[in-house]
Parts: sequence; C-alpha cells; structure tokens
Amino acid sequence: MNSSSSMTSPEEGMRAALEIARTALATGDVPVGALVLNPAGEIIGRGSNRREVDSDSTAHAEVVAIREASKSLKNWRLDGCTLIVTLEPCAMCAGAIAQSRISRLVFGAWDEKAGAVGSVWDVLRDPRSPHRVEVLAGVLQDECAELLGTFFQQFRN
Repeated sequence: MNSSSSMTSPEEGMRAALEIARTALATGDVPVGALVLNPAGEIIGRGSNRREVDSDSTAHAEVVAIREASKSLKNWRLDGCTLIVTLEPCAMCAGAIAQSRISRLVFGAWDEKAGAVGSVWDVLRDPRSPHRVEVLAGVLQDECAELLGTFFQQFRN
C-alpha cells in the first residue's frame, strides 16, 4: 500500500484526501476522504465513507483508512503516523484516532454539528485523555467545505 512518493506538506496531503472524497460521490456516501501517512510521509492507508456501500455505521473515512494502515503495518499501533481527513472527525473517529495512537491529525472543514476535535467536543485534546494528538485544523478548509456543501445541497432542493 505504500505510495512511491511521500507527501511533503499538509496541503498536498489534503489534496490527495479530497480526491479520495470525490470517489464517495458515486456511491451516495457523504464525500469525506482520509489517508494515513507513515513517519516517512508515504501513504499506508486510504479511506472514503462507506456507510451506504457496506451498510456499516462505523465505515467512516477515518476508520477505513486506519484499518488499511494497520493492515499495511501489521500493527494496530500507528505511532508516528499522520491522519489527513477532509472533515473534522466525529466522536467515534476521534476515539479511533486516539486508540490507534496516531500522532498527528490534519483536517480540512469544521463540523459544527458533530465535530469532536474542537467544534462540539475536543476529544483528542481533552486533558483527561491518556493519548495526545497534535492537531492541524482548517487545511484547505474552503475546498473541503465546498465539496460537502455541494453534496448536501441536493437534499435541500
């Protein structure tokens, strides 16, 4: 699963996550994309929302990417890895990030309704949490929010 090249910036990683998110559009799932980078910056896991396709409420993009990365490393501990995702993780995904020991989270759009990394809750930076995650928020925020907004617009008309 390793990518032949490494991601050199959060923006480059987010652009790759946006491409993954666009693949979810064809499935009817909410277009969220995620990828996991190893410490060298190589992609070891990719995921898009698969709740509709898999009839699985836990098949969020982050969880799919974490599962693939863990298989790639043959280890559930993703120490030193970075998760890049187009939307602020929910409480379930924030918990999965902490449990997998991911070191860094980069996300794009804020989720004012269900976000658990600063919007509604802050699961990852709660002082009671035993695992700390470095967070970089708002990377390519406008592009990430636009993709989601376009998707949800179809339900408002």
